[in-house]
Amino acid sequence: MALILGIETSTDTCSVAIGSNGIVLKELNNFEGNKHASQLQLMVKKVLEETGFNLSDLHAIAVSKGPGSYTGLRVGVSAAKGYAYALQIPMVAINSLLSLTNKFILENDPDCDFMVPMIDARRMEVYTATYTKTLVEIAPIRAQIVAVDSFENLPSHTKTLFIGNGAIKCQELLQKPSFNFLNYPCGASGLISLAELAYLRNEFENTAYFEPYYLKEFVGTTPSKK
Repeated sequence: MALILGIETSTDTCSVAIGSNGIVLKELNNFEGNKHASQLQLMVKKVLEETGFNLSDLHAIAVSKGPGSYTGLRVGVSAAKGYAYALQIPMVAINSLLSLTNKFILENDPDCDFMVPMIDARRMEVYTATYTKTLVEIAPIRAQIVAVDSFENLPSHTKTLFIGNGAIKCQELLQKPSFNFLNYPCGASGLISLAELAYLRNEFENTAYFEPYYLKEFVGTTPSKK
């Protein structure tokens, strides 16, 4: 049994959770957007206080490794590395799309055959994958520009649920009676049970050299002069 702190910053949601034996004890979320750097440490302190634990009680740190926001992932992974190194405990990294799907399944028991998590990647592009309700991967993680014929490989007689902050923008293009869409946020509670399994299997990251899974190269922009 492990006490694990989860950190989720792959989207505009900043989220922390603490869990024991794979069960979420407490989750805190900030949905204001772009508050990760200023709020994450405070949220970690608060979630520990509200559950009566200290940092020294933790057995592992779990972090959402991506894909997702370049800046958000940097903040979350840097914090996770700092805690793991200072406390001399292992770090577990979980892919963001799997964690999002896991969170939704645990909280909603969805009535569908397939689940397609979508993290917004600007314009009509999303980071996505396809899973069953038992988290079996049907289609791998990828960056996809969504078009009318996207996801045509999914059987028409099956129910498919698209979730995440990139789902709603695809709704008008992907019009099938068997498709449903929900803007459902990422959250650190989705990490806990997956991280517990990784912990029991000793599937740890190299804290010193681990890098987020960006999936795409970061492209900076220069603000236009006014």
